Amino acid sequence: MDYGTLDREIHIDATPEVVFDVVSSPEHLREWWPDEADYPAEPGGEGHIGFGGQQVRFTVVDAVPPKLFSFRWTHAEGETAAPGNSFLVVFELEPTATGTRLRMTETGFRERGWDEAKIAAEYVDHASGWDQFLPRLPGYAAKVGATTP
Repeated sequence: MDYGTLDREIHIDATPEVVFDVVSSPEHLREWWPDEADYPAEPGGEGHIGFGGQQVRFTVVDAVPPKLFSFRWTHAEGETAAPGNSFLVVFELEPTATGTRLRMTETGFRERGWDEAKIAAEYVDHASGWDQFLPRLPGYAAKVGATTP
């Protein structure tokens, strides 16, 4: 395994507009992924997300409703998010006959300058995390979509 790109794809029974809100808005993100989220959901928006009291930096790269949302995360305080100091997560949304196909990719494992053991450990940790959190997204998005006027 090269540990370069983490890929996941799921189907969500909600419109791309609803799914975009659920993957981009801090208020919605907190319902299926981190415990805390505070950032402006616009390109260049900087803030943080938190898990169990531990906060990490979060910078929005792109926000193209309802097709694409991407961000960099885990860069050090005081650093500008860049390929060598953070992970890049991209959510691509595509309408389907019954909802939305969401493709998530995360890159940046090899660009951090880590040795192979650290790269593998980070990759496995992130894969495990996404495998835990992404399955929460369809149910939450369906609930949000059901309450959208």
